[in-house]
Amino acid sequence: MSVNPRPDPTETPQPPAVSVFQLFSPRLLPATLMLGGGVTLFAVETYVTATVAPSIVRDIGGLELFAWVTTLYVAAAVLGSLFVALRPRTLGLRGVYTVGALVFSAGSLVCGLAPSMPVVLLGRTVQGLGAGMLSGLAYAFIRHVYPEPLWRKASTLYAAIWGVATFLGPTAGGLFADGSAWRWGFFILLPPALIMALSAPRLLPRVADERADARAPLVQIGLLLAAVLLVSTAGTEERGDLKAGLLAGSLALFAAMLVVERRAPLRLLPQGAALLGQPIARLYLIMFGLIVTVSSDVYIPYFLQTLHGVAPLASGYLVALVALGWTLTAFFTGTLSGGRAVLAISAGCALEAGATLALAPVLGGSGAWDDPASLLPAILAMLAMGGGVGLCWAHLVAGVLKRAGEAEQDKASAAIATMQSLGGALGAALSGVIANSAGLVDPGGIIGGQSAAHWLFLLMAVPGAIACLVSLVPNRA
Repeated sequence: MSVNPRPDPTETPQPPAVSVFQLFSPRLLPATLMLGGGVTLFAVETYVTATVAPSIVRDIGGLELFAWVTTLYVAAAVLGSLFVALRPRTLGLRGVYTVGALVFSAGSLVCGLAPSMPVVLLGRTVQGLGAGMLSGLAYAFIRHVYPEPLWRKASTLYAAIWGVATFLGPTAGGLFADGSAWRWGFFILLPPALIMALSAPRLLPRVADERADARAPLVQIGLLLAAVLLVSTAGTEERGDLKAGLLAGSLALFAAMLVVERRAPLRLLPQGAALLGQPIARLYLIMFGLIVTVSSDVYIPYFLQTLHGVAPLASGYLVALVALGWTLTAFFTGTLSGGRAVLAISAGCALEAGATLALAPVLGGSGAWDDPASLLPAILAMLAMGGGVGLCWAHLVAGVLKRAGEAEQDKASAAIATMQSLGGALGAALSGVIANSAGLVDPGGIIGGQSAAHWLFLLMAVPGAIACLVSLVPNRA
């Protein structure tokens, strides 16, 4: 006769299984479409603009200002994400969504009608401000729209959107790359953005303002924006010494912001986020390290083409495997919770660092890759590189939202978007410093490219490894 075992009181009961498809249930579908739509606008326009930017220069000139097309957009996006937490008391989250969609639309219209590059830059700044609001709102609304078991699934959905945009964005941009057709790369997103602005008051829930203080910490904001501008400028600078100086200045300003944040009565970040001994600070640090490391993928297409003879179009879609890996692992591990979620964070950091390290000998080798078998090691490494981030990102987001106080949820959500933007800008700029210093330009050619690939991925694995070590620090009550 069998006997039912007595339940172990020390075991943590497992939450009921949830599926990402629950986000599309009739009750949640309207909000999911709105929040996912905001992320989609941000993601698709990012890749479309990157594709048509050379066409803009060919059509209206302004090559000397080319780098600022991205720099001003990133800085404005950070400011937009901060606005979610620092909005006026009279403006609710639904109102911010409407404003963000309208601002994005206005920026897109300015870019599409621009007669010169300075006007394009103005439009990109306005566009980035609106995109930052929409991106920050995606995280800010999670806890108001979905029950807690679905928080990770919602974060997974946002990651999937970026993965799809990585495939579709360059393809869509390619359709508008001839002559003046680049203007349609900005016009095409106007109708959905305007529809979303009109729909926000009806499809998004009314949310009470729980903030204890809505005043803006101007000193911290100024230091952070200056740091973002410096690191974004460094990413476009060709001189290695100047690039390194800009990066050092950016890190110094960011450190100064954290020092001010610890002592200021008016804070930009949620409580404890500037103190490494606090769990929420370590979660943000892990996010930052992961994004810095994965941003080294910006050089993968170059190495595939110059060192291994991969066609430009094929190399572009191959590097999209990083985003695909992020999406796949996020979907399959988004239901983990408790100790398994903690383990997933450490495993994800280790996987990303290990895959990045593996790219050093893989991409730094020689010889043409003219058959699928020769491409296989690079394909696996790129999938694992993004897969490491996807394994833990949703759990990091859920951890931040759970640890932030009720009055600081908007700050916590805005800081997630800020970590993504700042980490991406720093990672791309740091990759440029390493690659150029390792011989990408001097001596250049095959030998210089091999050296650059080797040192780039060897050193860019370090932030991921640091994130892994930080994830292993136990949380003490």
